[in-house]
Amino acid sequence: MPLLEVRNLKVHFPVRASGFGRSPAVVRAVDDVSFTIDEAETVGLVGESGCGKTTLGRAVLKLVEPDAGQILFEGEDIARLSGPELRARRRRFQMIFQDPYGSLDPRMTIAESIGEALDIHRLAADRPARRRRIEALLRAVGLEPTHAERYPHEFSGGQRQRVGIARALAVEPRLIVCDEPVSALDVSVQAQIVNLLHQLQQERRLAYLFVAHDLAVVEHISHRVLVMYLGRIVESGPARELCRAPKHPYTQALISAVPVVDPDRKRQRIILLGDAPSPINPPSGCPFHTRCPVAEPRCKTEAPALRELAPGRHAACHLAR
Repeated sequence: MPLLEVRNLKVHFPVRASGFGRSPAVVRAVDDVSFTIDEAETVGLVGESGCGKTTLGRAVLKLVEPDAGQILFEGEDIARLSGPELRARRRRFQMIFQDPYGSLDPRMTIAESIGEALDIHRLAADRPARRRRIEALLRAVGLEPTHAERYPHEFSGGQRQRVGIARALAVEPRLIVCDEPVSALDVSVQAQIVNLLHQLQQERRLAYLFVAHDLAVVEHISHRVLVMYLGRIVESGPARELCRAPKHPYTQALISAVPVVDPDRKRQRIILLGDAPSPINPPSGCPFHTRCPVAEPRCKTEAPALRELAPGRHAACHLAR
């Protein structure tokens, strides 16, 4: 049984009508998404800005209320839980946010930020035990115990993100949603944080949903990758296979934009025309057909299903083989 199983998840946001007599529109941020995550597995989630990645990550943790579907965590549908029942289970799944400074209260010391989770879930017997646990968490993410009494503004961006990771680890979760945790950091610091997450996964058997737009980072850290476009999963598969031989035209375009380090390797750049359609009024048929360089007439009218092309490889494209 997978640690997390998402079935037909939908998250729609109502938008106020712009004209007299018009019915309210709906933003289909997440539209019928299904996937699984196993224990100690990292599943990367990639796509352009506005495709619904962050909304999906937040919906998995019930930070955004889903409109339909199931979120089975350890076999229990948390989509149906609320209030005290949900709060009691929250320690098993946590989130690392994109902005390490904005996610930390500037008026609280690092010890207070990390200790708050320990207090809420009553994970420390007394003040000395609480202090020892905070110091152990700081060491686990590569910080010194003396940093506990400092404030967020006294740290660099990479150090603040390490504090965010320590805070997520405080309640001993089994699943962590990483919402673009390295996109705001320098490249050298990105590698340090990615390596830290990998090390912690090996030590603690953590599962990650790693949300990002940088396919090079995603390929490095992920076991499997989900490619999202306009609220839907359009391709999925093992990270190395998907990045080496993408099947969906959208994935091919994303990968063509990744810089190639080896000068002997040449990659044809695929330029997508125009912007992604509005999720308020998505196109008929395949949602990608308005930008697809190989679209056929049927792509305008027939929506492709996410079908299996090979063991573990899926794509929502009529032409994918």
